[in-house]
Parts: sequence; structure tokens; C-alpha cells
Amino acid sequence: MTGIILFAVAFVLLMLGIPVAFAFGASAIFVAFIDPNIGLDVFGLLPYRIYGVMQNFTLMAVPLFILMGFILEKSKIAENMLESIGKLFGPVRGGLAIAIVVVGAILAASTGIVGASVVMMTVISLPVMIRHGYSPRLASGVIAASGTLGQIIPPSIVLIILGAVMQISVGDLFKAAVIPGLIIVGLYIIYILILAFIKPEIAPAIETDEKYSKIIIDALKSLIAPSILIILVLGSIFAGFATPTESAAIGALGSIILAIVYKTFNWELLRYSSVETVKTTAMVFMVLIGARAFSLVFNESGAGDLITQFFTQDISNPYIFVAITMLVIFILGFFVDFVEITFIVIPILIPIVQQFGIDPLWFALLIAVNLQTSFLTPPFGFSLFYLKGAAGDKIQTKDLYIGVIPFIIFQVIALLILIFYPHLVHIMVK
Repeated sequence: MTGIILFAVAFVLLMLGIPVAFAFGASAIFVAFIDPNIGLDVFGLLPYRIYGVMQNFTLMAVPLFILMGFILEKSKIAENMLESIGKLFGPVRGGLAIAIVVVGAILAASTGIVGASVVMMTVISLPVMIRHGYSPRLASGVIAASGTLGQIIPPSIVLIILGAVMQISVGDLFKAAVIPGLIIVGLYIIYILILAFIKPEIAPAIETDEKYSKIIIDALKSLIAPSILIILVLGSIFAGFATPTESAAIGALGSIILAIVYKTFNWELLRYSSVETVKTTAMVFMVLIGARAFSLVFNESGAGDLITQFFTQDISNPYIFVAITMLVIFILGFFVDFVEITFIVIPILIPIVQQFGIDPLWFALLIAVNLQTSFLTPPFGFSLFYLKGAAGDKIQTKDLYIGVIPFIIFQVIALLILIFYPHLVHIMVK
């Protein structure tokens, strides 16, 4: 009963607009205060739990990857790539939409910041797509979906936090996520090609007077910087030369060097990137502190043991457990960010995963794909808010909601593929 009250109080506070970190922390304090079996003395353990997190070397990668992403965004390297790749695919039906998917994947592999990717692609690409006759629904759907690829394609902040919470190798998670990421990108591109073939009027080819040879050269030039970063960051991890934290430091330094080489580096860029990194990182770790307080009271109430007993003894079917878990995480994704879900829900599930003998790497990838899907789901998908905020009156909310539905379906299909073919996550992992 205490566990139900805990979640109910947290939900009410969230609906009242209280920031997530404070909502979960306040609900923990409230329940500990009213339950004499727990008491406020339980928070005497909280500093030790927080200190344990502070000593987690893996989580140091979070601010470093965030810094790398903001520098790339502000240095115009990503913007130049988007424009040149758009011209490269423009002569093909649906080419602009395919270009956005490709650029979304490259940005995901070099930055991993969803909000920045969605806003940048909206500001640059949406007016161009609408001006050339693209359907607003397709345009908004493909931008929102491509911007969220940073949730699953490494170096993903989601995977770093999942690895730290589930105590599994982040490097292995990065390797395991490559195939699922490519599956999702492939499904998007196939859908766009088929749709453009059936309805060419909603995704027309774009003619240009520029020589195509020059367009190809410009596109290749624009790929140099992100390719260098991808090789430095992911290549060093996959080859075993560096840990994710060490490669994040390399990536952050590499992004600064590239900005200098491209003559876009200045102190304003560094100040903006540093301040935004501090803000984002502070948000992540404030949520972590609130989540630690929440889980402390939750476990002290005995609710965690009851849930473990329910799944392992009363149901005793791992497939039902996976199905229920995926559904709950999908629904939670409507209301709370991946950080809160990872810090609060996942620790509750870990003992059950261990009891059933479920592959933690496979389970972590299912969660990551599921969280990516929730980023798109109306009416609360975070990518939808980013896109609508950047687009303003250029796109109607109804068109945005309808436009993302096909991409949500394809992400669910990708999730089902991983569920029924678990070996796919081990192809890249040796």
C-alpha cells in the first residue's frame, strides 16, 4: 500500500507542474513522514547512496558528451552537413526526407542530444520541405523521428545512464545498439521511398541548377568533421582503446579542435556550450538525487520485494514480465523523461531480471528502443514539443501528431524484431 501511495503522490505533483526531481523527492519525504514503519531517519542513508553515484566513473561521460553535442550544434558543422546532404538526395522522390533521416543518424552518432537535433533540423529543413511541396505531416513526422535517433544510436546518453544503473558495460551497450539503430533507420527510409512512390505529390523530387558533381563534393566535405568525431569516439570504444568516459573526453576536445579548424570557434561558443552543459547535467543529477530518495523509501516499504515475488512466483513467466514492463515504460514515457524512468523504474526491475535469468544487455536495448518510441508519442512526446516550439505556426499540431504515427509504428516493429530475435543485439558484441 505504501508503494502505491508513493507513486500516487509523485503523479499528483507531476500533474501540478512540479519539476520531476522535486516531485519524486517530495513524495519520498511525505510518505516517509506519514509511515511510522519508515520514518525520516531512513534518509540518513541517502548521502552514502549519492556519494556512491558520484564515484561512478562511467557517469562522467554524460557532461562530456553533452558538451561535445552543444559545440557541434553551435559551430554550424551539423547545419552545413544538413544542407549539403539535402541537396545530395534532393533529385530523388522523398530525397529531402531521406536526407533528414541520414543526417539524424549521423548527428546521433556524433552528438546524441535529441532536443538540439530536433530544433536544428526543424529550423533549417522544415521551411525548405514545405516550400518544395512536401506534405506538412510527412515533413514534421520525419524530422521528429530522425531527431530522436540519438536515443538509441551510440554515443547515446540513454545507454550511458542505463549501463550505469544496470551495472553492465556501456561499451557493450554501444556495440549492441548499432544493429537496432540501423534497423530503425532502414525502416524509416523504406517507408519514405514507398510513400514517395505511391504518392509522389507529397514528397516530390527537387530540381537544381547546381552541378551534381559539385553537390557530391560539398556533401563529402560536410561529412569529414562528423566522421572524424565518430571514428574518434565510437572507434576508440569498439576497438577497445578507450572506455566510454575516456572517449567522451576525446570527443569533447575533438569538437573544439574541429570548430577551430572550421573557423567557427569563439569564446561565445565556448561560454554557451559550457553553460548549457552545466544546466543539462545539473538537471540529470538533480533527478538522480530525487530518484535515490524515492527508491530508498520504496525499497524500505517492502514494495520492491512484493513486485519481485509477484513476477517470479505468482506469474513466473519471463515473457509476460517483459511484455508488462515494456507496456509500463511506454506509458510512463508519455509523462516523464527517460532520465526519471531509468533512475526510478529500472532499479525496481533489476532483481526480477536477475531472478528470471534474462540477458541484461538485451533487456537494456529493449528499454532504450521503448524510450525512443515514447519520445514521439502524442500528446506528451518530448520531440513533439521541441519541434512545435521551433516550428511555430509553420506546422499545425494535428498534422504533427498524425505525421509521427507511421514512425511510431515502425519503432514498435523494431522493438518486436528485437524481442523475437534477441541474437541481433549480440552481433557486434564479441
